[in-house]
Amino acid sequence: MPTTNPAEAMFAADEASQGLGIELLEHGEGTAVLRMTVTPAMVNGHGIAHGGYVFLLADTAFACACNSHGPVTVAAGADITFVAPAHEGDVLVARAEERTRFGRSGIYDVSVLRGDEAIAEFRGRSRTVRDTTKESR
Repeated sequence: MPTTNPAEAMFAADEASQGLGIELLEHGEGTAVLRMTVTPAMVNGHGIAHGGYVFLLADTAFACACNSHGPVTVAAGADITFVAPAHEGDVLVARAEERTRFGRSGIYDVSVLRGDEAIAEFRGRSRTVRDTTKESR
């Protein structure tokens, strides 16, 4: 049975996240919780999780949260602060929460956790894409 929830539909089509084993655990209006296990392929030369994978997990949670309202929404920008290293086998959970929406823009915070310990803090800025189907006619 096909899903009609915008966050679920977007996540189901996200091959990058699916390929890494990321799971959508919860979602609601402006929120999302996702989980990822750090695999051996995600570890860098220092023996810790590559920051790009931690960013990707946070970015995917951000995407699910900002697309929960329905219109197609994309990242206008984002930044991350790495707080502690993650290691192979660690189960990371990303919790995204909307801070504000104004016009076509929004601000979202994502905490990436290993248990109760913060691994990273991410802030994303979103932009709703205009419906160009009417403009092209």
